[in-house]
Formats: sequence, C-alpha cells, structure tokens
Amino acid sequence: MTPLLILAIFLMYTAILFAVTWITSRKADSQSFFIGNKSSIWFVVAYGMIGASLSGVTFMSVPGWVKDTQFSYMVVVLGNLFGYAVIALVLLPLYYRLKLTSIYSYLNQRFGFWSYKTGAAFFILSRTLGASLRMFLVINVMQIFVFDAWNVPFWINVLVFIVLIILYTLKGGIKTIIWTDTFQTTFMLLAVVLTVVFISRDLNISLPKLFTAVKDSPASNMFVLDWSHPRFFLKQFFSGMFITISMTGLDQEMMQKNLSCRNIREAQKNMFTFSAVLVLVNLVFLFLGALLLIYAQAKGVVVASSDDLFPTIAIKFLGPLAGIVFLVGLISAAFPSADGAMTSLTTSVSIDFLGLNERKNISEAKRTRIRYAVHFSIALVFFISVMVFSLLENKAVIDKLFTIAGYTYGPLLGLYSFGLFTNRKVSDKVTPFIAIVSPLLCYLLSRFSVELFNGYKFGFELLLLNGLLTFMGLLLFSKKNKDIVT
Repeated sequence: MTPLLILAIFLMYTAILFAVTWITSRKADSQSFFIGNKSSIWFVVAYGMIGASLSGVTFMSVPGWVKDTQFSYMVVVLGNLFGYAVIALVLLPLYYRLKLTSIYSYLNQRFGFWSYKTGAAFFILSRTLGASLRMFLVINVMQIFVFDAWNVPFWINVLVFIVLIILYTLKGGIKTIIWTDTFQTTFMLLAVVLTVVFISRDLNISLPKLFTAVKDSPASNMFVLDWSHPRFFLKQFFSGMFITISMTGLDQEMMQKNLSCRNIREAQKNMFTFSAVLVLVNLVFLFLGALLLIYAQAKGVVVASSDDLFPTIAIKFLGPLAGIVFLVGLISAAFPSADGAMTSLTTSVSIDFLGLNERKNISEAKRTRIRYAVHFSIALVFFISVMVFSLLENKAVIDKLFTIAGYTYGPLLGLYSFGLFTNRKVSDKVTPFIAIVSPLLCYLLSRFSVELFNGYKFGFELLLLNGLLTFMGLLLFSKKNKDIVT
C-alpha cells in the first residue's frame, strides 16, 4: 500500500464522518453538547459505546498482547461484566435521581467543595492521560505508514488528528458522538471479522480448523494459577470488576452517554446490553490475536513490539484490501475514544470548575463561547501529552493504560465507595491530601512488593489497593453524620 492510498482512505472516511456530524449537530445548544437533550435512544448508545470502550488500544494492543499474556485478559473482561452490573444497579440510579450533568457534582453534595474538586481533577488527569495514550497509538501508526514516507514531522500528524476531532465535536458534543460512535463501531468490528477471513484464506486453512488451532495453542491459556503472578486469575477478575466501576461508572465520558438516555430504565437496558456484547467482542479480539501469532509463526513475521503485530501483518503481508480494512478499522477505533474524551473533559471543566450550569444570568451565546474556549484548551493539552508520550520507551499501550488507571482512578473509587457505603462526614479540606498520598503509597508498595511481600507482584489490582487506601484515609478523618446524600 502506498502512503497516498492510505491518506486517501483516511480522508474519505473523515468526509463521511463529517457528513454524520453535520446532520446530527444542527440546532445544537449547550444541553445538546452536555447531555444530548436527554433524547438519546438506548440501543444506539449501547452499540456506540462498544467502539468507545474498545478504542485503538483494544484494536491493536489486545491482539498483540496475546503474545505475552495469552487469553488471561479474558478473565479481566469477565470481571468487567460484574462491574457493569454494579454501575447499572447502584451508580446509574444515583446519577439519575440527583439529575446530574457532571457525575462529580455528587461529591459536592455528599462531602463538600474540596472533595468535589478533587474528584473532578482526578478524572481530568485520568482521562487526559488515557485518551492521549490511545491517540498516540493510532497517530504513531499513521506516522510510520504514511507521514514518514513524506518526511512529515510527527507533530504535524498529531495536529491534524486533533484539529479533526475539534471540528466534529465542537458544536454537537454528546449528541453528535452518540451517532458517530455507532458509525465507527460498525467499521471497527467489520475490520476484525474481515481480517480473520483474510488470514484464513492466506494460510489456506478453514475457519473451523483455525478455531481448533487456537484452542490447542498455548496462547489460549486463560487462567494463571500462581498467586504471586501479576495475572493470577482472581486478581485479574476483581481487578476487571473494579477497573470497570472506576473507568466507566466513575468516568464522566462514559456516564455522559448514559445520562443522555431518556430515563433510568433505558440507561440500564443500555448498560446490560452493552456489557454482554462487549464480552463477546473482546473474545473475538483475543481470537484474532492468537491467529496473528499463528500467522506470524507460519510466515516468519518478526516485530519489535507486540503493538506492531496487527498493523505489520495487515498492511505488509495480507494484501492491499486487508490493509485498507485494517486502516479503516483503526481509524474507527481511534475517533470514539478521542472525541468522547474531549467532550467529557470540556463538560467537566465547564461545569465542575467554571460552574457553567450555575451561572443562570449569562446568555447561551456566552455559554457557547466559554465552552469553545475550554474545548480548544483541552485540545492543546492533548497535543502536548501525545508529544510527551512519543518520547517514552516502547511498551504495550494497554499495559500502560491500566497502570495509569490504578494510580489515577483509585482515589475516585475510594471517594465514591466511602460516600455510598458509609454514613460518615469527612473532613473536606483533607480530601485532596488523602487523594494524593494514596497513589504515592501505592507506587512505593508496588515498587518494593517483591521484597515486602515474599515475591508478590502487583498487577491491575493496584487500582483496588489505591481505592482501599483512599477509603481508609477518609475514614480516619471522618465523623458520624446522618444528614447525607446517598
């Protein structure tokens, strides 16, 4: 595939995306941007959230990750399923009952000003780092296969990608994203299915035989039984559960889409449907990863990083059509995580820090100008973050992402758990310090865990430990109080 062809595919896909944007963003206002005027169709939200949850990280890192971790990630996914049930049955009813636009407003009602700002700040930090990593993964592929051939600097590639995100999210916000995510999810899943077919044809092995080959290969090993291993199956399961509660249920981006549904019943139907389908989709991605390993062994494909396995085989070995399918799938996976992050961050900054919802005396035009300024500021932060990540050492992006989640979503998990499951009042001004000290303690415990805990190594359960430390810190600086919001 030539760089020109790849660029043409990208531009055609983007043109279709902007057509969808134009249709959905007409007559949009601030309420359209923040909560889609509370008119989103639940099954459309559920389908679109698949793409937003998976993103470019799943599209590339999960198949490549099978080389190092086999199917052990599937235990995390099963834990995710239980986490989504907690979100649907505990968190969504709370958010709808309190009529929240930003979910962190709950912390203000439950604890006070400083707890509220702490929760929102940790979300902003978490989502900025996570979304930047996802964007870097996709932009780096475009750089390698397109822009390097034309000697275009990496920063220009980053700038073009972010400008496109700005343009199609600036006006419609969540109202637009609900529909663009649906469009993008379709192409991402189609790309995975077609790639499986292409591999089957190129190896001249039928799909039933490929299923048998994957089942019999070491890559299909799902359960790690060594308790000290970072991927011990019980750690994986409970980590998956709490990762979902934190990264979805306590995440403005994901909850903003649920809060755009017409009522709580539709939001819950969306969550249960979406979570069940997501289990199957992740299994397909892992199956694809095992096939890529089988193909690499058969063809002698060698890559420097596990993240490079999928793009290298799709673009260089399976032929032009497979390359086109991969690129369309990658682009489809990239946009949902980037656009949703930019919209949710704009929402959080506008509402949680600028108090846009509370300023009743300003006009809609001024609200729009403020929101636009925030949107562009978030885009600048993304640009800087992606450039910083480009300087870091090579490592599977999904591993980095969950490590970051363990440190930044842990305080949110502790705050919400304390608020929901205790009747105590915290010392509000102490909350920011607790939220900072907890991740620092986690880092130290993780860094020296082998020496301290007889060879034990922390994995994704670091998130749970972080939340527990935050919870205990809040408990230490709290007192009984019956007049609370629950």
